Amino acid sequence: QVHLVESGGGLVQPGGSLTLSCVGSGFAFSNYVMRWFRQAPGKERELVGGIGTTAGSSDLVDSVKGRFTISRDNTRNTVYLQMNHLKLEDTAMYYCNVVQLFDAYWGQGTQVTVSS
Repeated sequence: QVHLVESGGGLVQPGGSLTLSCVGSGFAFSNYVMRWFRQAPGKERELVGGIGTTAGSSDLVDSVKGRFTISRDNTRNTVYLQMNHLKLEDTAMYYCNVVQLFDAYWGQGTQVTVSS
């Protein structure tokens, strides 16, 4: 059974940093693209970025490029989202995601709040 568990969220001031982690289990983690999404209150869930099966193949949406980095450690079945220079508009629940054939799996999310 696929299981994703995010952690690392919290309250941070504008300009601060956080690193989110997502541990996957129940599937061959290294064989799958992993993605991060976020959902702010009253808004649709949106893609933040993704990383391919090899650590060097990642991409991020324009709004976070240059500030966020996605990485993965296949030995730990973990994908990371390093977030620097956080802005108020980065406040959201952050989710990791994996798609297998026609099924999408999500973690429970971790809350990131950027506030002064």
